[in-house]
Amino acid sequence: MTAAQRNKEVERQLAVMREGAVDFYGEEELAKRLALRLKEGRPLRVKLGMDPSSADLHLGHSVVLMKLRRFQELGHTPIFLIGDFTARIGDPSGRNKTRPALDIDQVKQNAKTYVEQVAKILDVHAVEVRFNGEWMDSMTPSDFVRLCSQATVARMLERDDFAKRYAAEVPIFMHEFLYPFVQAYDSVALEADVELGGTDQTFNLLMGREVQRSYGQEPQAVITHPLLIGLDGHEKMSKSLGNSVGITDEAAEMYGKVMSIADDAMPEWCRILSAGEWGELGAALERLTDGDGDPMSLKQDLARRIVARIYDVEAADAAQSHFERVVQRKGIPDDVSTIEIRLGGRGPIKLFEVLVEAKLAPSKSEARRLVQQGAVSVDRRRMESPTDTLSVGEMLIQVGKRRFARVKIED
Repeated sequence: MTAAQRNKEVERQLAVMREGAVDFYGEEELAKRLALRLKEGRPLRVKLGMDPSSADLHLGHSVVLMKLRRFQELGHTPIFLIGDFTARIGDPSGRNKTRPALDIDQVKQNAKTYVEQVAKILDVHAVEVRFNGEWMDSMTPSDFVRLCSQATVARMLERDDFAKRYAAEVPIFMHEFLYPFVQAYDSVALEADVELGGTDQTFNLLMGREVQRSYGQEPQAVITHPLLIGLDGHEKMSKSLGNSVGITDEAAEMYGKVMSIADDAMPEWCRILSAGEWGELGAALERLTDGDGDPMSLKQDLARRIVARIYDVEAADAAQSHFERVVQRKGIPDDVSTIEIRLGGRGPIKLFEVLVEAKLAPSKSEARRLVQQGAVSVDRRRMESPTDTLSVGEMLIQVGKRRFARVKIED
């Protein structure tokens, strides 16, 4: 490859890196480094870290996962970092109070399926999967003191969420200050050339550049991406807020959730989730903005594309058919499973217990919440109390618009 060809390739790759990004820090430095790597035949090392603070990833996470896939397609080395150590601290990003710390058993349990979930978007066989406990658990106290000496308290208070809490006299605990240092040191340990993250991670990502310099490394480039608004249309997507579309959601459930977003949220969802792949949606969005478009048709197209990305085209077709039959025509799915529950002498069984045993809710607390929100019906009758008891017999239970099960309760 000639120098002119390398320069052209650098510009092409930088354009891909910019797609959908909010900020690109260190772009000029990275351009020079990329030209050198192309000459040497060495890939960039691109880091994306996620803490297993919950067991499920969602579409908001897919935004940066898709960008990591772009780097993978460009021939660079994607590093998916599971923050098993940082999860035990708790990232206060975007929080107005201290995030509860998780113990190591919770972290391990949550992290179990992360690679499997990421495999829905990335070729994990070509991904370097790491855990930051590898180096942080063995760091000595003197090493940690050296790390924490890289920034002042005043510098830490420049972080937006810390500054707001300090001004509002909301307590900031010392361990929360440690999080940006650990995330920054991860970049040192991994010798990262690029780090990806959401805009709520900007302070931590830039801290990585500073700490790399202090440890004698060239600073990583930082590429930030917008946060996806959740199903409620107000807060960023979060499992804890109950407004998320999980990567592990069944195809029909995923399709139905996307169809529930507000029409005015569609342009942002299309823009953020397109990841350089759905350029043809632009014309449809323009027609919608001009008042000539069909919001339902566009939303169906968006839902199909999302399901096809996470699953495949066949699953997207089936999910659309299911939605049209069950939600739009208010029918019952053809493939409703039958669940048998044997009481075994334990007496009457409460509705919330049945929902958990029938796998219509992941936990008793979630089952209670669903009933209280009016999302549960038994034989087409909406239930009001999660503690209502169900009699022996067979019944059709529906949760939301898309989840059904025939439950047979026996003594």
